[in-house]
Amino acid sequence: MKKLFKFILNAIPRPILIRLSYVARPVIAAVLAGDTFTDPIDGKSFRKFLPYGYGKQRDNVLSPSTLSLERHRLLWLYLKNETDFFTAPKKVLHFAPEQAFYKLFRNQKNLDYTTTDLYSPLADVKADICNLPFDDNQYDLILCNHVLEHIPDDTKAMQELYRVMKPGGMGIFQIPQDLKRETTFEDDSITDPKKRAEIFGQYDHVRVYGRDYFDKLRSIGFTVVEEDYTNKIAPGLVEKYCLAAGEIIPVVFK
Repeated sequence: MKKLFKFILNAIPRPILIRLSYVARPVIAAVLAGDTFTDPIDGKSFRKFLPYGYGKQRDNVLSPSTLSLERHRLLWLYLKNETDFFTAPKKVLHFAPEQAFYKLFRNQKNLDYTTTDLYSPLADVKADICNLPFDDNQYDLILCNHVLEHIPDDTKAMQELYRVMKPGGMGIFQIPQDLKRETTFEDDSITDPKKRAEIFGQYDHVRVYGRDYFDKLRSIGFTVVEEDYTNKIAPGLVEKYCLAAGEIIPVVFK
């Protein structure tokens, strides 16, 4: 199964995968029903989760029902338990909207919810993150998760995120991060997809972020909270929800 999933991820463009998943998801969820692991987003349980990874496959990380990964489930728990995201009126901008969240957030009556991306079929506005078609100081909350590692000029992207966020607004900008690495590594000369996957972790990534990611956000003007949220969750639930222990949520404020 690992080899099959790895082939599918690397061979089929992401917009097509999104469309195909709507057909496959109910079938896979029914086959894997059980009680070993639980997806906190929809409360459904399974005997196992699916493997995932463009390079090295990780076991028990992809939820059969919501197609959430570790980072999505962690973000859901943080938003639910630590913020007023589900109750207070908010104008929200969501980059590269994840299937795990799209319908749920769209149906939240308290949210004025806009999605954006260059290619995603779930995007309301097709836009370049480095040149956004939005006015200054527009959004109470911006979700931009696992996007910046794809962007050659991530400084410009961060500046645009800062520009369109309201003063007092909040953002969550998750990225794949090597916390053992002090400084971010990038090399524009690496263009071969296989080499990129080997070095950066995915064929369309252009860097590996280190611990200096948080300081780069601060240099743009954001106040940054490095939220070690799995440390606030009972160890049994970290395992039950298939979370990545020690993953940091970058929570930013303007």
